[in-house]
Amino acid sequence: MTDAPSSSVPDWIQSLRGKILTALAGDPTGMAPYVRDIAAGDDTGYFVENGPAWTVHAGMGTLVAGIRALLLQALHPGALAGVHDWSRYREDPIGRLTGTVRWVITLTYGSTTQADAETRRVGRFHQRVKGDYRAGDGTERTYTAEATDLVRWVHLAFTDAFLAGHEVSRTPIPGGADAYVADWATAGRLMRVVDPPLTRDALRGEIDAFFERGELRGGERVDDVVRFLRRPPFPGAMGLAYRVLFAAAVATIPRRYRTLLGVRRWPLPVLTLTRVILRITERALGSGPRAQDMARQRLRRLEREAA
Repeated sequence: MTDAPSSSVPDWIQSLRGKILTALAGDPTGMAPYVRDIAAGDDTGYFVENGPAWTVHAGMGTLVAGIRALLLQALHPGALAGVHDWSRYREDPIGRLTGTVRWVITLTYGSTTQADAETRRVGRFHQRVKGDYRAGDGTERTYTAEATDLVRWVHLAFTDAFLAGHEVSRTPIPGGADAYVADWATAGRLMRVVDPPLTRDALRGEIDAFFERGELRGGERVDDVVRFLRRPPFPGAMGLAYRVLFAAAVATIPRRYRTLLGVRRWPLPVLTLTRVILRITERALGSGPRAQDMARQRLRRLEREAA
């Protein structure tokens, strides 16, 4: 497989692809070293080829999901304190984004050896993350990035966001929504989430339980995150597209959580506009190799070796 653009692909598509991949993977070709490494390895990895996790994480709905996940995660004051105190998202938002994308891509498409190494990399950083925060009930508490409730909340918010983002694209998931929740529960267990939910109803029931226990709250720090995420990190047409994606992320969030975030749905048909943007983006990204192509190279090699 070659990284060279096809002569049949318009220049503007190649240019758009480069900009998107620079934002997501830190590399205009999408072939950052960790992506190339996905072709190596001696096993099929944690997730089945073309299964629920492969399908959702290859879909363009991830562009909506990433924004939605950050919004929802911010509602837990402990999780938000960790981001506020330790993350460089204000100074280097693209760097933080590419770090998260690396983790998702590696776990989804890499071998178990590569996925385990990536999990350890994230875990080493999390060991340093600790501090204090004011909980939803007003009490002062300490936090660590490895605290059971915080790790669980991040997993719940991520899974729900990527499921909701994919549903915006109206692309079917093999086995349906429950299959994706059960599939991605593997990632939760790798990050030490105990008994992660295995169905959409169980997932959303746990999220609602956090709300009903009073563990979620808005406030000045949440407002700061919302302002930051609302501001497009890209110029020109990409900035306009980002505004639509942000509005789509908001539209998928239930009202009780939008109220805590202090955001409202657009009166425009934002989800329809989003689907147009996602189709254009899919055409751009599909014009060259992607992480799943590297994974298929590994799988086909393993099949040949087994034969």
